[in-house]
Amino acid sequence: MSMLNESHDPTLTSWVAQANEPGSDFPIQNLPFAVFRRKGCDEAFRVGVAIGDRIVDLGAAAGSGVFSGEAAFAAAACGDASLNRLMAMGPAIWSALRLALSRALRTGAPEATILSDKLVSQAEAEYTVPARIGDYTDFYTSVHHATNIGKLFRPDSPLMPNYKWVPIGYHGRASSIGVSGHAFSRPIGQTFPPGATQPKFGPSKRLDYELELGIFIGTGNESGTQVPITEAESHVFGLCLLNDWSARDIQAWEYQPLGPFLSKNFATTISPWVVTLEALAPYRVPFTRPESDPQPLPYLDSAQQREVGAIDVQLEVCLETEAMRAAGRPGARLSLTSYRHAYWTIAQMVAHHTVNGCNLQPGDLFGTGTLSGPSLDQAGALIELTAGGKQPLSLPDGEQRTFLEDGDLIIMRGWCETAGAARIGFGECRGMVLPVRR
Repeated sequence: MSMLNESHDPTLTSWVAQANEPGSDFPIQNLPFAVFRRKGCDEAFRVGVAIGDRIVDLGAAAGSGVFSGEAAFAAAACGDASLNRLMAMGPAIWSALRLALSRALRTGAPEATILSDKLVSQAEAEYTVPARIGDYTDFYTSVHHATNIGKLFRPDSPLMPNYKWVPIGYHGRASSIGVSGHAFSRPIGQTFPPGATQPKFGPSKRLDYELELGIFIGTGNESGTQVPITEAESHVFGLCLLNDWSARDIQAWEYQPLGPFLSKNFATTISPWVVTLEALAPYRVPFTRPESDPQPLPYLDSAQQREVGAIDVQLEVCLETEAMRAAGRPGARLSLTSYRHAYWTIAQMVAHHTVNGCNLQPGDLFGTGTLSGPSLDQAGALIELTAGGKQPLSLPDGEQRTFLEDGDLIIMRGWCETAGAARIGFGECRGMVLPVRR
């Protein structure tokens, strides 16, 4: 588990001026990773690190003499078109590179004369999915989301009896994961509308978003081995924003007995920036359960988890409609919540996923599941905010929504801030619904 070190010092500033501005997502205390290239060219994608409104081109900087030792070893992997090779190197190597970057980007650092020529404006960059994702597992870690959804179908007993005992997850589709800026056609499938006598085939009419965090695995484990909860976070490279779009009407018809299929496999959108677990160390909070709830089984429990197992990441969802864009109005906030409300932690997900000998690999992605908070204004999906479509949302410009319409753009943002630490952010995760492809 990452602890505090000199890179977290809130007094640090950078010679990249925008990184020092209040509210910047990417101050020197953050240093998240992405895979990028300049827009409008055919140059290769490579690894970069955000600092203010710039990107340190690590592919170009690797041979510049700025890095030495373990940091140089790590930087040599950053000319790749994915983070996988760096992810496989492990936390000591990740930390060495992050510390070297922190020192080289600080105000007064002599490395500025070299690295200033290795910066690319984020406004001039385009991104790709940051890792080759071999497998994608979507969890269901918010008890508030599970309860809200359960009440729509089982008002008297919303939670299934296993929920508070076992982290629930299912295997998702990795090939349809896209990066922020993702635009996709409205999905098509079978539905069974109320009053129908047989299923109908056509476009989803109840398309929804799901506010999640993505968790990128770094080092894997051998098949047949377990990752103990006390070691689980050493296998995690970092976190990103994740929108796991959901066609609720298709899902309602297909999900029993094996779970979602066409209702989920058409698109998942992630943010380009991966914030390392080390950068998130100042925002740790205790992981707690109500005393009346079952406490985690021993393989899912540790003293360290109870002390600092949760992370306070603020999460926001905004909706921008076609009418808003045409009028030049900003998107409307739909909800604001925090990852600290999750019922299961990152370490518990890793420990549970591997307890039966399942092997994880560098670049594998976990989704946390929809991250709803304890009150309705913290709900992470429209199906909760609109009570299953029965109570339309009124937007500031007079429009209403029960579910997403063509042209709707969902913008997700995340950030961390606490007393005694710098504010850091995740950037944005943007995805747009296009009309059904005919």
